[in-house]
Amino acid sequence: MHRPRKEMIAETRAKLIAAARHAFGTIGYAEASMDDFTASAGLTRGALYHHFGDKKGLLQAVIAEIDGEMAARVNEVASKAPTRWQHFVDECTTYIEMALEPEIQRIMFRDGPAVLGDPAQWSNANACTASMTDHLTALQEEGVVVPDLDPETASRLINGASSQAAQRIANSKDPEATSKKAIAAFKQLLEGLLKKA
Repeated sequence: MHRPRKEMIAETRAKLIAAARHAFGTIGYAEASMDDFTASAGLTRGALYHHFGDKKGLLQAVIAEIDGEMAARVNEVASKAPTRWQHFVDECTTYIEMALEPEIQRIMFRDGPAVLGDPAQWSNANACTASMTDHLTALQEEGVVVPDLDPETASRLINGASSQAAQRIANSKDPEATSKKAIAAFKQLLEGLLKKA
């Protein structure tokens, strides 16, 4: 029985992404060989070029997959917060804390920026900034944050700060200790947005 072409394409892409993700997460982007992960996926180098263009294109696909998973986890944690403000804080800090996880640390915060450049320019960054802007706008309307704040500018600054904090943790000799310091400093930064009672 023949399977639909669309299904076969999706399966090939998924196999390549899974093999590359394993390689990038364990030995890193620079050391990962295209021949190794095409072989481990039971595919040819031609399939990789056809679907992703090159190794960099495959890294972008792996990052998009991990980013989607990270967003879902962040939302799950933040959804349990008792207030909109706490939801916002939890969303930001959960993202930073994920830099302690070896796969995320290596792919998202070390190899990703080294290969693809500034994370603020990645395609997923706009969705993140838009979501933060919406949260800050609502918090402003509720009188929780200062009234003269420009939500979009603040969101871009917060996004940059959380990205820098995560990269600092990922590149630290002692990620646990660095994470504690980074989270504490980041929370103090956010508290500066609150309207004083």
